[in-house]
Amino acid sequence: MSDPKRILLAEDSPQDIEMTLSALSDYRLTNEIVVVNDGEQALDYLYARGAFADRVPGNPVVVLLDLKMPKVDGLEVLRTIKQDEQLRTTPVVMLTSSREEQDVVRSYRLGTNAYVVKPVDFHCFIEAVKQLGAFWTIHNEPPPRMVVPGAGRSSAESRQ
Repeated sequence: MSDPKRILLAEDSPQDIEMTLSALSDYRLTNEIVVVNDGEQALDYLYARGAFADRVPGNPVVVLLDLKMPKVDGLEVLRTIKQDEQLRTTPVVMLTSSREEQDVVRSYRLGTNAYVVKPVDFHCFIEAVKQLGAFWTIHNEPPPRMVVPGAGRSSAESRQ
């Protein structure tokens, strides 16, 4: 039996973290949820560096990404993910309180898979997160694991 797929939650609001974890728990998802509090930690997790250097290999099944975070904002994290050959197929859902048109447009231009505005109402927030969790961890069929030409070989081997 394979390990359950991980969800990466990048969120700096303790209240939103608590509500998101509660909602996913209520849905009885067996996925491990890794919580990071800023964009720098999100990138450290994705690239298995720093505090996450010894983490279990593999990309998360979905990244739930806040837009406005300290150190590195969500748009920069999104840009980095979608420009990286090993990460670009990882689904990213912008989970934010921003309804600003420019944020929505920039997120989609950078390749977000979905843009969800956090509902202000507690029960609506919980329901939105439950639906996100169910879709990305149960219903969505991810692409097959992709092999990148030249990955893991030296540049001399790649040229042969």
